[in-house]
Amino acid sequence: MAGKKDYEALFQEMHPGFFEREQIRSMEEEWTCEEMVLPLAEFDPHAYEKKFDDSVSFGLLRGRMEELRAAIEQVVPSWLPLYTEKSRVYCGFIGGKIASFCMIENMGEHRLDGQLLKIGGPGCVGTVPEFRNKGIGLVMVRDVTRILKEEGYDLSYIHYTGVAPWYRKLGYRTVLKWNKHGIL
Repeated sequence: MAGKKDYEALFQEMHPGFFEREQIRSMEEEWTCEEMVLPLAEFDPHAYEKKFDDSVSFGLLRGRMEELRAAIEQVVPSWLPLYTEKSRVYCGFIGGKIASFCMIENMGEHRLDGQLLKIGGPGCVGTVPEFRNKGIGLVMVRDVTRILKEEGYDLSYIHYTGVAPWYRKLGYRTVLKWNKHGIL
C-alpha cells in the first residue's frame, strides 16, 4: 500500500519544480490544496447518482472552442491557455449550452509502490456559475472517471484541488496536502 513518501515522489515526478512556480509562490498564506487519487479497480460508477430532465446531457466536446472559452472565462480565466484545440474535453450541457467542463488528462505511466501505473484524471474542472449546485459537475467527473477506467487507466489523479469533500463523493481520497511552501 502506497504511503505519503510514495505519493510525494509521484508528485515530484509528475510536477517537477511545482513549488517554484510564481503562481504557486504567490498563493495566499492560508490556502491549502490537496492531491487526490482513486484506484480505478475500486471505482463504483454508481457512487453518485443524479436524475436530470431531458435538457441535460453529457459528452465529449467537438469544436465549439469559442463557447468553451466563454465558459472558462466565467469560471477560472487563468485556465484559458491550458485548453487548446488538442485538449480532450468532456462537458455537461443544459439545453445544448456548456454548463460544466473538464479535460480528460493522460498523465502518463509512473511507478507507485513498485507498480507501473497508467495515470489519468479529470483536470481543470469547472461549472458555469448559473448552473452550479445542480449536480452536473459531479456527474461529469463521475463520467470522466468511468471513461478512464474503460480506457485501461489504473489510477485517476486529481491535482491541485481546494474542494476535496466534493471529490470524496465519488470515492477519491486525499494523499497529500500542500500550500505555497510545499507539501505539509
